[in-house]
Amino acid sequence: MTSYHPCIIIPVYNHHRFIDTTLQKTSSKNLAVILVNDGSTQECVAVLQDVVDRYQGQITLIHLNQNQGKGGAVIAGFKEAFRQGFTHALQIDADGQHNTDDIEKFISQSQSYPNDIICGQPMYDASVPKGRLYGRYITHFWVWVETLSFDIKDSMCGFRVYPLDKTITLLETTDIGKRMDFDIEILVRLYWKGVKIQNVETKVIYPEDGISHFKMFKDNVRISKMHTRLFFGMIWRLPILLRRKFVS
Repeated sequence: MTSYHPCIIIPVYNHHRFIDTTLQKTSSKNLAVILVNDGSTQECVAVLQDVVDRYQGQITLIHLNQNQGKGGAVIAGFKEAFRQGFTHALQIDADGQHNTDDIEKFISQSQSYPNDIICGQPMYDASVPKGRLYGRYITHFWVWVETLSFDIKDSMCGFRVYPLDKTITLLETTDIGKRMDFDIEILVRLYWKGVKIQNVETKVIYPEDGISHFKMFKDNVRISKMHTRLFFGMIWRLPILLRRKFVS
C-alpha cells in the first residue's frame, strides 16, 4: 500500500441530540468525516446540515431517502469514502457510546497493520444493560464456531477500522445484512476471505438518555437467521479454515 488515507464514517438515524457532541470530539482528530443520514426526520436533517455548515468542508453529508438500517448506512459510507480516494474508514456510532479518545489508538494500529481490520474489544461499565451483555456472548460463541478461531474477540462492537479495498471487493460480490446483523456478518465474511483481525480494548458506555434502534425480537430473529447462514457457509469452507488454523 503506497499511502494511508483514513476517514471517519458515522451512520445517523435521528441522533440529532448527540451528533454535535460526537462531532466536536471527532473534529479534533483532523480526519475527514462522512455522515450518512439514514432516512432521519427533518428535524435531524436540519441539525446535520447545520453542523456540516459549521465545520466548513471537513464533513461530507450523504442522504439515504429511506431508512436502510445501520449496515446499509455504513455501506453507503464505505462506497462514498472509496469514491473519494480514502484507503481506510473508521466506523463509529453517533450516540456517544464509543470513546473518541481512542481514535488515535485505532488509527495507529491500522497504520501498523494496514491490511487488517482493527476491531474494538469493549470494556463496559455499569451502564450496559445485562440482557444486551449476555446476548453478546451467544453471538461470540457462534462467531467462534463460524470462524473456527478466537481471533474475533467481539463481533458486535461498531467501533473499528476497515481497509476499504478489501471491504469494497467483498461488498461487490456478497450480499451482507444491512441492519443489526451487519457488524457481525461483514467481520466473519472478511475473516473467511483471509483478512486478519487486530483487537483493541476500548471503553464503551450506554448513555442514560441514549437512543437504541435495536429491536429485541426482530433483530434477534434476524441475527439468528444470519448465524444459520454463516454456519452452513462455514461447513463448506471447513478445509480452508482448518488449513489456515494449523498452518498459522
